[in-house]
Amino acid sequence: MTVNRAILGRPLRGVAFDAFVSATVALLGLAGMANQPGGGRATLVGAAMAVALLFRRVHPSAVAAVVAALAMVQVVAGWGPLPFDVAVLIALYSVIKYAHRLRDGVLAGIGAAVGVVLAGLQTPGAIAWWAAAIYYGLVTGAVWLVGLNVRTRRLYVLSLEERAATLEREREAEARAAVAEERTRIARELHDVVAHSMAVMIVQADGARFTLDRDPETARQAVKVVADTGRQALEEMRRLVGVLREPAAPDAQAGPGAAGAPGDAGATADPAHRRLALAELPALLDRFRAAGLRARHAVTGAPAPMPPGLELTVYRVVQEGLTNALKHAGVGADVEVTVAHAGDAVLVRVVDDGRGRPPVSPAPSGGHGLVGMRERVGVYDGSLTAGPRLAGGWQVEARLPLPSTSPTTEVTAA
Repeated sequence: MTVNRAILGRPLRGVAFDAFVSATVALLGLAGMANQPGGGRATLVGAAMAVALLFRRVHPSAVAAVVAALAMVQVVAGWGPLPFDVAVLIALYSVIKYAHRLRDGVLAGIGAAVGVVLAGLQTPGAIAWWAAAIYYGLVTGAVWLVGLNVRTRRLYVLSLEERAATLEREREAEARAAVAEERTRIARELHDVVAHSMAVMIVQADGARFTLDRDPETARQAVKVVADTGRQALEEMRRLVGVLREPAAPDAQAGPGAAGAPGDAGATADPAHRRLALAELPALLDRFRAAGLRARHAVTGAPAPMPPGLELTVYRVVQEGLTNALKHAGVGADVEVTVAHAGDAVLVRVVDDGRGRPPVSPAPSGGHGLVGMRERVGVYDGSLTAGPRLAGGWQVEARLPLPSTSPTTEVTAA
């Protein structure tokens, strides 16, 4: 197990290395105190440079300025280049590598170039000043380029770490959004299952209650419809909740391209999680016929392939229209369901004549059937119209564009 230790908020390894560098510079100043120009005063300048280097990581620009000022003192005093002047190169390297802006490194390089010329002029010996200046310039330039290369690599690594952190945050955000979307979808599906099934069960239960003494056979049939509808609703609810409890299928994790369209429900190959499709509309109408509606079903045009989510939306619109007819028009009402394939869109129309037997008790208000239909239709840029007819009764009409077209229409309610 790796233990990360720190001193004053700085890594222990970095502090130890800086202390070693500073001690080395101080020893170079002490080693030549007896015979170097300036004697003890020059050693004090070297010690000051060594102390400044302790802060070269946290304040690189300030350290470079301090070391440059001390080197200028050395030049003004005429002591010439001394061994502890290696601190100038270390400060130059540090400001290039650690400064927030490269501009500080460029300014430090310009200052170092001036110092190279001054050091060449003060170098003792038979060698020409310009030759000494070239030598110092090559060493200083090499240090500057090494610092620039290390800085570039350091910033590149930091950018990769930041990018990785950003991608991780984005993945978490996408996961949260996917969970929220799935919860919304399940809530919508549960609402449809519960609302439609309960509406049928309430109507049939009220009918059975009032015909129990006069017509036991009719009451018995109504109770059977209640039981069958409750079983089917319970089965659908178990299937939806089971989708949430079970892990996703391998195909669903293949990548973004494997994701279904918005509103898909149980679009897996597992029969237990089969999706509701247009092929199940006759069975839906049979259940409402058993509940007392006189429903007719017509399909016009050549059916075109549709995404599973679009098929589910058509199914739910028909289901909501039939439920509204049963709740408001009453038992015995004539209802006509039409699904028209118009090439670029699917038209769904549910019309009732409003002439059924009125319900025993008023239909509960405050439902979200129309709101749910608008949301479903709006997902596919469709239009929804719902309202009373002049000839009596109620009409629900939805137009859903097929994926090959992309019209955008307003969702309105008459």
